Amino acid sequence: MPVSIKDIAKEAGVSPSTVSRALNDHPHIRDETKASIQRLAKAMGYVPSVLARGLVAKRTASIGVAITDLADPYYARLMLGIEEAAAAHRYQVVLSSYCRDPDRELAIVNDFQMRRMDGIIITGSETEESYLPAGQKFFLPIVLVNRPGYPFSVSVDRFLGARKIVEHLIELGHRRIAHISEGARFRDKSRRLDGYLTALEMHNIEFDGRLIVDGDGNIGGGIQAVPQLLALPELPTAVFCFNDMTAIGVINALRQRGYEVPRDFSVAGYDDLEMAAYYYPTLTTVRQQTHELGTRAAKMLLKLIDIDGEDKVAPEVVEPQLIVRQSTAPVAV
Repeated sequence: MPVSIKDIAKEAGVSPSTVSRALNDHPHIRDETKASIQRLAKAMGYVPSVLARGLVAKRTASIGVAITDLADPYYARLMLGIEEAAAAHRYQVVLSSYCRDPDRELAIVNDFQMRRMDGIIITGSETEESYLPAGQKFFLPIVLVNRPGYPFSVSVDRFLGARKIVEHLIELGHRRIAHISEGARFRDKSRRLDGYLTALEMHNIEFDGRLIVDGDGNIGGGIQAVPQLLALPELPTAVFCFNDMTAIGVINALRQRGYEVPRDFSVAGYDDLEMAAYYYPTLTTVRQQTHELGTRAAKMLLKLIDIDGEDKVAPEVVEPQLIVRQSTAPVAV
């Protein structure tokens, strides 16, 4: 049977209310008592229910949001979705960025807990295993965005989105399709790369590892990737980019070298940022339903805060949409 607060209280020789307050870092409990009870809880294998709101002395009507990168415009609409859903339930949102640093991510989450937030949303977590029951360090609900392996998550099917856009390029006659990734350290868990490779395999197109070039998710990374592709003995005819920012960098770099998109190269992005519809040429991309993603994440978190049982909440997956615009065209004969 799971270890309960009463079991810990019996072992520690204190009241259940003292255990509850110690686990919730209540200011009226001595630091020595808190540390002793928290150590005992961990040793006994206590896994707190993120929904057991009795652990919280009172609510603050606030949620913390840790996002990957404040400079990335992808997160603007996601945050709008979170804030609208939170405001509808009279919750305030506190925002912080961890810049893809797992240590900073954990520090922000710890800070949110110390500030007694009612729950936390984390986008693109670099350390999702820290929030799983086996390694639970936090006594409050946590929802992850775009981490589908986590039990309380809302994600876009990035594999499907990548497969759709690569298949679109294949249907246009392209066979040498390059991919500019987010970066070498993200390759092992890149669902977009998996979707790219699967689409090639499904259409019996031989994979050429030289066609995968590392970017950084920014315009500069797209610009820097282009010379590597142009140095190949056999050029690609299409480029599938990690995101729209990368695609804009690629188009700019190709234009500076005298190439035209899509006459000489088709270029596709991912995210469908607002600028994608107004850039020239307008950008073929994958719409991630970002506002909906934020709304669903906030609603899931609010549900976790209010209900009695994690089994009532399941991971959610949002299907992406292929958006075809001017930057892709049939391969030149």
